[in-house]
Amino acid sequence: MTPWRRVGAGLELLCHVQPGAKVSGFAGLYGDALRLRIAAPAVDGRANAACQAFLAAAFAVRQGEVRLLSGLSSRRKRFALDRIGVWPAELKDLGPAAEQ
Repeated sequence: MTPWRRVGAGLELLCHVQPGAKVSGFAGLYGDALRLRIAAPAVDGRANAACQAFLAAAFAVRQGEVRLLSGLSSRRKRFALDRIGVWPAELKDLGPAAEQ
């Protein structure tokens, strides 16, 4: 099972977020979730905003096309992407791409 699923032209991602990392990036899987290391601290929503910005850059979409669906104050979060611009190379070996 992969931590993503297609929803129309977009994607839904289940993520395990580790805030306060040295650099932001994909870090493999954490159970059934995609592990994200995020450089921003988990203070005043900064890690959530950094996750949104990171995912937007990784999938080549605007930040407004990435929405936090659940997990506002949890490490386990669900994000929705309205569309996929590109499939990140870091995710190609984690499972089948959700490309069109």
